[in-house]
Amino acid sequence: MINTSNLMSKRDEVYSVRITITFLILSLSALFLTADLAYAHGMSEEEKQAIIDGGNWQYMWLGATHMLSGYDHLAFVFGIIFFLTSFREIAKYVTAFTLGHSVTLIYATFNAIQLNYFLIDAVIALSVCYIAFSNIDGFRKYLNIAPPNMMLMIVALGLIHGFGLSTRLQELPLSDDALLLNIIAFNLGIEIGQISALFAMLVIIAAWRKSEGFKAFSLIANYSLIAMGIYLFFMQMHGYEHTVNAEEFSVSETTAGRSESVNIVEWQDTVEIILPARSDTEFKLEASKGSQFSYMWSSGKDPLFFDFHGEPKNDTTGSFKSYQKGTESTFSGSVVAPFEGTHGWYWKNTSTSPVTISLSLQGDYRLTSKNTPPKPEPAQPVKRHKSIGSL
Repeated sequence: MINTSNLMSKRDEVYSVRITITFLILSLSALFLTADLAYAHGMSEEEKQAIIDGGNWQYMWLGATHMLSGYDHLAFVFGIIFFLTSFREIAKYVTAFTLGHSVTLIYATFNAIQLNYFLIDAVIALSVCYIAFSNIDGFRKYLNIAPPNMMLMIVALGLIHGFGLSTRLQELPLSDDALLLNIIAFNLGIEIGQISALFAMLVIIAAWRKSEGFKAFSLIANYSLIAMGIYLFFMQMHGYEHTVNAEEFSVSETTAGRSESVNIVEWQDTVEIILPARSDTEFKLEASKGSQFSYMWSSGKDPLFFDFHGEPKNDTTGSFKSYQKGTESTFSGSVVAPFEGTHGWYWKNTSTSPVTISLSLQGDYRLTSKNTPPKPEPAQPVKRHKSIGSL
C-alpha cells in the first residue's frame, strides 16, 4: 500500500525547496542589479540642508533607513539569529552585536577616526561569510577544528560594523555644538531599524522552521550568504583599488569611457580653498554637454573625503551623478561632461585642524558664482590666474 502521508510530505518538501530557491535567486538578482548602492556615499545639497533643518530627529531617521537599506549589516544579523529559537538567546547575541557596533560608532565619530569605507565594507562582507560558515558547522566539517567562541566573535565583528556605520555618519553635516547628540540620535535610529528588521526576520524564519523543507532551506540560505559575502567582498575591494591607486584609475573613471591620458602642461586656473576643522564645502564649475576639462587637487598630507559629481542644469529634484569618490590627499583626472550643468567637488574635513585645498584646472568650463567658502571661518578662494570666460 502506498503511504499517502509520506508522499504528501515529500511533495511539500520539494515545493518548499523550490520556493526557497526562487526566493534566494530573486534576492541575489536584486542585489546584483542594485550593486551601485554599495558605492552610494554621496549626498546632494538638498539632503544635507534637510538634515540641518531636521536636527536630531533627522539623524535618527537616517540611522533607521541606513540600517534597513544596509544589506550587509542585515545579512549579518540574519546569520546570527538563524538557528536561535529562544528569546533569551536571541536577545543575548543581538545585544552583543549592538554593544560592539555602538562602541566604535560613537568613539570613531566623536574622535573623527575615519577609515577607508571600501576596506571596512569589504571586512563586513567577510563577516557575513564567517557567520554563515559557522552556521553550517564549517569549522568542524571542513577545517577539522573547534569554532571560535561565538559571543566573542560577534562582539569583535560588531566593532568592525560600527566603523562602517561611523564612516557613513561622518559624511553627514555634523554639528560641533551638538556632536554627541547627533551621534546618539543616529545610533538610536540604527537600533530602531535593526529591531524592525529583526522582527521581520524572526517571523519569516519561524514560519520556515515549521516546514518540512527547513533543513534544505537552512543550507541554501547559509551557502547563499557565503556567496553574497564573497561577491560583496570583491566588489568593495575593486572600489578600494580605485581609491588607493587613484592615478591609475582616475582617467578611466572620470572620462565616461574615454581612455586618453591626462597630459597637462600649463594650468588655466589655480584656486585655494581653506576648509576649517570638521567642516565640508563644495566647489563647482559650469560646463556644456560634451565639453572637457582636466583637474588636479591636493590637500597636502591630510586626506579628505571627496565626491566629484555633476548636477544637470535647471534640475529641481536634487539628483546628481557621481563620477568619483573616495578618501585621498591628492587626485587628478579629466572629464567629458555628460550633460549641461554644474560639475565639481564635495570635500569633507573630519580632522581637528583646518586644511588648505589647492585645485588646478584646465579646459572648457566656467567658474560659478556659487563657489563660496565654508563656515565658520570665511575665506575667499584665492585666484591666481584669470579664468577664460569666468563669471
